[in-house]
Amino acid sequence: MKLLLYSHYFSPSVGGVETVVLVLATALAKSLSSSGSPRFEITLVTETPAGDVRDSLFPFRVIRQPNSSQLRRLIRESDVVHVAGAALAPIIWSLLAVKPVVVEHHGFQTICPTGQLFQEPQGVPCPGHFMAGNHVACLRCCRAAYSPLASLRLWLLTFLRRHLCKLVSVNIAPTAWLAHLLRLPRIETVPHGLPPAPSLTRITGTGEVPSIVFVGRLVSTKGVRLLLEAARILKERNRSFAIQIVGSGPERPSLEALAQEWQLSSYIHFSGRLPDADVARLLEHARAVVVPSLGGEVFGMVVAENMLRGLPIIASDLGAFVEVLGNTGQIFRTGDSADLALQIERILDDPALSERYASAAHQRVINLFTQEGMVDGHARIYERLHPS
Repeated sequence: MKLLLYSHYFSPSVGGVETVVLVLATALAKSLSSSGSPRFEITLVTETPAGDVRDSLFPFRVIRQPNSSQLRRLIRESDVVHVAGAALAPIIWSLLAVKPVVVEHHGFQTICPTGQLFQEPQGVPCPGHFMAGNHVACLRCCRAAYSPLASLRLWLLTFLRRHLCKLVSVNIAPTAWLAHLLRLPRIETVPHGLPPAPSLTRITGTGEVPSIVFVGRLVSTKGVRLLLEAARILKERNRSFAIQIVGSGPERPSLEALAQEWQLSSYIHFSGRLPDADVARLLEHARAVVVPSLGGEVFGMVVAENMLRGLPIIASDLGAFVEVLGNTGQIFRTGDSADLALQIERILDDPALSERYASAAHQRVINLFTQEGMVDGHARIYERLHPS
């Protein structure tokens, strides 16, 4: 089967969508039929320039920045088209070519003009203004981040994306929570999957200052300011702790200034982006990983990755996190710094609970969020749409 996989963003760009697409495309390209022949011939199309990436090293063909004519030809030559995210051009051309098209939703672009489901300037999860028909509030939120003209454009495109996704063959959501939220026809849940990995060797000596780690981009939706607020509460309670913040982003200068203003510099360390090996070494000493996101999350890859490592997780109660984490970690009320501080204290005060969470979380990922399960779930959909 000739499968065209379209992802606007791809390596060398770094992010959750890029990671999922790379894992899926690689595994599908290596998948064999019962006779030993390849099940899929993969062509990955992206708008991301190659940079210093050697596309020849991928086990599939990569086409970068095609013009409109090239994209239409690639679609015509394919048996099934998979669009990672509700990108308009490949969906429209696939529908016009009468090709089976699958849209995998990596954001909220069909129910929110910004795609984040995050309300600005309040900095809180959006209650769903677009789907409720409260478009004045929806546009007001959008204008907090974009110009009036750009806001209007994004708002109008949300209607178009939603209409087109009602016409495609299958919509895929990585969580049942997202599928329920999107309310699109022919929607199926296929969880993201992680490749097999051993649990992390954790080094948590009793004499150490307990370390809490955050890994992610330093943007408003990730809730790092909230983590600093929780740290200030813990400091006022004379707790012993250290918080390692791994990642970069536009908010780093303001967050560092805030940590200094609140006299948290001895408790908070900003590491910036680190190589994977350095992150692994840092996590070996972690008491827990905290994921304080305020919005924009449809699955929670950071949650799942660190569950697989065998680390206790403290996460906000966003629907995607609750579904992925289950009862194998601590959940706190989204946006509530006092509740976050309380959950950190519970982990600090109960090492046995921390270890139970670590073991249960590792096993949950192995049971529910495997690369094999993700690939098989997608493959069944493609083969149903184009029986050989």
